[in-house]
Amino acid sequence: MDTFFISHGSPTLSIDDSLPARHFLKSFQEKIFPERPKSILIISGHWETAEPTVNIVKVNDTIYDFYGFPKPMYQLKYPAPGAPELANRVKELLKNSGFERVNSDKSRGLDHGAWVPLMLMYPEADIPVCQLSVQMEGNGAHHYNMGKALAPLRDEGVLIIGSGSATHNLRSINPNGPRHVPWAREFDSWLKDSLLNGRHDDIKEYEKVAPYAKMAHPSPDHFYPLHVALGAAGETAKAELIHRSWSFGTMSYASYRFSTSTSTSA
Repeated sequence: MDTFFISHGSPTLSIDDSLPARHFLKSFQEKIFPERPKSILIISGHWETAEPTVNIVKVNDTIYDFYGFPKPMYQLKYPAPGAPELANRVKELLKNSGFERVNSDKSRGLDHGAWVPLMLMYPEADIPVCQLSVQMEGNGAHHYNMGKALAPLRDEGVLIIGSGSATHNLRSINPNGPRHVPWAREFDSWLKDSLLNGRHDDIKEYEKVAPYAKMAHPSPDHFYPLHVALGAAGETAKAELIHRSWSFGTMSYASYRFSTSTSTSA
C-alpha cells in the first residue's frame, strides 16, 4: 500500500461543489487508487492528545467539530465501521518502536478532518476506519518516527492517510483576495520541491528551513499528519503531487502520494 497526505482545507469541502479538491477526492478510487484497502488508518490534525491515541469503537460516530456553518453540514453522516484489530495493532507497533505510552479511546468517533475526506473518497462507508491522534508537544521527527513504526501496516492491507492542510493559517484567509498570496505560494512550492526531491530531514525540521513556516502553519497540527504518512512510506519513498488547488488566498489543498521502490503504482 502507498500512503497519502490529503489537504482537507475547509469543512465546506463536504458540500461545496465549487472546490476542485472536492472533485479530486470524489475521483480518488477511479483515478488515483483503485485498490480496495482492508482497513484505513487516518491521522487528522483535529485530534490532539498528550500521547499517541487510537479510537477503538464498533461504529464510528460523526463528530461535528466546527461552528457556524450551513445546517446541511450537520446532517451529514459517515458511519464507517470501527477497526479494533487495527487499533490494537497500531498500539503494538508503536510500543515496540519505543513509544512508551499509547492510549485507547473507546468512545471517540471521526472528526471532520477524517470523515469529510473519507466521505468523498469512500462514500459507501463500508471500510473499517481507525483514527490516530497527533501530539502538539511532539515535533516533525516525532510524527515521522510514528509513521516509520507503522510501516508494516502497508503490507497488511491498511491504507494510511494523513489528513491536514499543506498551508493552514485561518487568520489570514481572504475570500476576496488573490488566488494565492506570495508567502503561501512560497511555502507550498518549498514543500513540493522538498518532497519530490526526497529531503525528509528538511520536512522534519521545516520550522527551521522552510520559507514562512510560521505563517503557513502558526500551529503544526495540520502539518504533522504529513510527517506520519511520509514516515510510513520509508526513507526511500517517492513523492507524487496528486492534486493542487487553492481557496481563500492562503489555503493550499496540495495532496501527495508516497510510494516506495518496492510498491507497484496503481
